[in-house]
Amino acid sequence: MPERKSWADKRAEIMSRPGAGAAYEAARLRFELGEAVRNQREELGITQQELARRSGLKQPAVARLEAGGTMPTIPVLERVAVALGMRLNVWLEQVRQAS
Repeated sequence: MPERKSWADKRAEIMSRPGAGAAYEAARLRFELGEAVRNQREELGITQQELARRSGLKQPAVARLEAGGTMPTIPVLERVAVALGMRLNVWLEQVRQAS
């Protein structure tokens, strides 16, 4: 019977595959964007339907965005930001090099 692997071992195995780090980072970014949109929408006390109306999107598109299921374009993010009473800021950060 094969030995069971811990989640940490399994994750390390998956992350060692080519491209896995980039895919993980993209998923993290989608999740964080969606979380920020959802948190602000909830803070305003508006529904996904209302956010969709304000931003010119459809409610399922807002749901996908909030769930991290899509990577929105900058123009879409600008429309969502305005609909939430916010301003979109985009910046580049220096990547830390491993020593």
